[in-house]
Amino acid sequence: MIARFGPAGKGELFHQKYKKTEDTVSYLMDFGLNAYEYQCGRGVRINEEAVKHLGAEAKKQGIALSLHAPYYISLSSVEKEKRDKSVDYILQSAKAADLMGADRIVVHSGSCSKMTRQEALLLASSTLQNALLALEDAHLSHITICPETMGKINQLGDFDEVMTLCEQDERLLPCIDFGHLYARTFGAVNGREAFSNLLSQMENRLGKERGRSFHAHFSRIQFTEKGGEKCHLTFQDEVYGPEYLPLIQLIVEKDLTPRIICESAGTQDVDAASMKAAYEALEAER
Repeated sequence: MIARFGPAGKGELFHQKYKKTEDTVSYLMDFGLNAYEYQCGRGVRINEEAVKHLGAEAKKQGIALSLHAPYYISLSSVEKEKRDKSVDYILQSAKAADLMGADRIVVHSGSCSKMTRQEALLLASSTLQNALLALEDAHLSHITICPETMGKINQLGDFDEVMTLCEQDERLLPCIDFGHLYARTFGAVNGREAFSNLLSQMENRLGKERGRSFHAHFSRIQFTEKGGEKCHLTFQDEVYGPEYLPLIQLIVEKDLTPRIICESAGTQDVDAASMKAAYEALEAER
């Protein structure tokens, strides 16, 4: 088992050489990447033949696929109808993931705007349980749901909340978005000590296996002192973090095998390749 690196969707360079979903694997191989997160943030609308082709080619090349479920999922909505719809969106995402051979779907938790954080967490936990049951009924329990840590202060999904959600069932795997945690803590989650603390907590709370193979997003993110996350940046930015090298060092030292998806703004392919190169260089020194 190895750590894997890839982009969230297609970067700006894709369109200079390629046009179709079927070209995705060739694009990833140009950068030497071995993971990819298909984007359904605005809805599960896929070309079935295209994603089947993507999945077949990815399998041949050893590229691990995941899928980002719609952004408008709200596990913690005060309205039952919206929570039920969220379960349906998760089911739609799992079906699409299965079609392309992806084994993980990333899901946003929702907000806390009309309730306490504890009340929102209880609603989100219940909705996730319903989603797991829906996947069972559809024979899709092999698709892992990954609740994501979020970047805005008023969103449900700080590190502790995502750990609490994942503690309720071993079929849940956290998506640790290091950029989001950096933004919602106003830059505090950055560097070796902060990252090491998160990794240790995750293993202690979820067990060694899930602690080793967690899902992750990484990008530099600009934040405001009022709301947290403002916008995603590229690795070329020199003002905002987080820095990726301390995380890569810890992954190698602790022999972890996460799947790290880069969400840089337009350069997610180049920046993912930078992380993978750093990982491979450190592995070679062991």
